[in-house]
Amino acid sequence: MVDPAGDNIATVRHLTRVFTSRRGMFGPKRTMRAVNDVSLDVPRGKVTGVVGESGCGKSTLARLVLRLIEASAGKVLFEGVDLGTLPAADLRKLRRRMQMVFQDPYSSIDPRYTIRRALLEPYQVQGVTIDAAAARLRIDELIAMVGLSPRMADSYPHQLSGGQRQRVGIARALALNPSLLVLDEPTASLDVSIQAQIIGLLEALKNDLGLTYLFISHDLSLIRYFCDRTVVMYLGRIVEVLPTSRTEPRHHYSRALMDSNFEPDPNRRKVVNRLAGEIASPFDLPPGCAFAARCPAATELCRRERPVLAQHGLGHQIACHHPIG
Repeated sequence: MVDPAGDNIATVRHLTRVFTSRRGMFGPKRTMRAVNDVSLDVPRGKVTGVVGESGCGKSTLARLVLRLIEASAGKVLFEGVDLGTLPAADLRKLRRRMQMVFQDPYSSIDPRYTIRRALLEPYQVQGVTIDAAAARLRIDELIAMVGLSPRMADSYPHQLSGGQRQRVGIARALALNPSLLVLDEPTASLDVSIQAQIIGLLEALKNDLGLTYLFISHDLSLIRYFCDRTVVMYLGRIVEVLPTSRTEPRHHYSRALMDSNFEPDPNRRKVVNRLAGEIASPFDLPPGCAFAARCPAATELCRRERPVLAQHGLGHQIACHHPIG
């Protein structure tokens, strides 16, 4: 049952999501494992980052963790409660303690709603009664919490910038005082300077409110700056878990991701070794390692047997037959 003193606020075990589509209008059905046998822990009070290329399953994993979509297999425990066993009414109540901030601030807020109405929407969805005076105070508090002016409460989304809209999205996620925030690339559609402001805001909110974050991104440098630990995904699977921001990646894919990030310093330029080979089709994954066709260290063993995620040091997990170093 619920264990508020536990180390992990959320626990994912063998989570799988299969999607089915057709090859063309009249073609045969085919299946894709967008998330494939994923197990991970989300430590309480920490920032767990999930990184990988587009299409690796990050956003699907985020939605599965909150049960916004149903899993094909596996389970998610939130504070010891198996979300898959909850009826709709109980799940809705539990979602007060876990919320999501979506990637696109332009589509996550109803354009017909004022900011005030958008921030009151969580109370209406959850059936929480709040009188007019308390509502005004709470809206002013939420708006100030994310660094906006109270005068914006009666504005519409089209009157705000992208960064301001994302702040509203964060404020709405905080309305019911959650413990866990799942952030699905919350800075991806923003300018670099605004990205830094949003990350600073999230860091301050985490410290002030004691929040736990599951932070999804494709930017490894941002993940390593902001997150306490890093989970690297490739074609639906976890290939490496870095326990700290200083841990050197030993999986060849993780190292390639790190090398692809440039630093804004001409004195620290580096040579990027480009990956060769084709990305495996998610509809037809090879029997061995999905990264083998692009990996410079791949052997016949890699093409034949899929490596399992195993411990290589305290908290450092790697799914590779031939890790670096």
